[in-house]
Amino acid sequence: MPGTKIISLSVLKGIVRRLKQKGKRIVFTNGCFDILHYGHVKYLQDARSYGDYLVVAVNSDASVKKIKVKNRPVIGQADRLKTVAALASVDFVVLFNTDNPLRLIKALKPDILVKGADWSKKKIIGADFVSSYGGQVLTVNLVKGRSTSALIKKIVHDFPKD
Repeated sequence: MPGTKIISLSVLKGIVRRLKQKGKRIVFTNGCFDILHYGHVKYLQDARSYGDYLVVAVNSDASVKKIKVKNRPVIGQADRLKTVAALASVDFVVLFNTDNPLRLIKALKPDILVKGADWSKKKIIGADFVSSYGGQVLTVNLVKGRSTSALIKKIVHDFPKD
């Protein structure tokens, strides 16, 4: 059931520790995942392919409001968590309230940190930390023309107010 994938950081830390003791590779990524679309799905499938388990940290509503344009998120955090958790490629989902996921990355110490190729490795939050203990920092190519911002613009353009 998707809801069982949504987990607190304190519980997730213990699970990740046990999985790593068994030799499993933990992949970590994060994002808002507002208005989930094929670009998100492909990104998460690609991220998952680098390890045994994929942890996805989802920005809280308050966090999204700080880093995105006004009126975001469109979809509330409870629904965004459940939607991401429903994906087969995702093993665990954790909510975070800060501007960035560094605290989670430090707590979980993933083997692999993944972001979209629109991020330079030098600007990926947590990259230096993950590299410091031998972890990998990887980028995934994004599906061209697929973004929440582009989708919102298309909806506003194609369905103007009456």
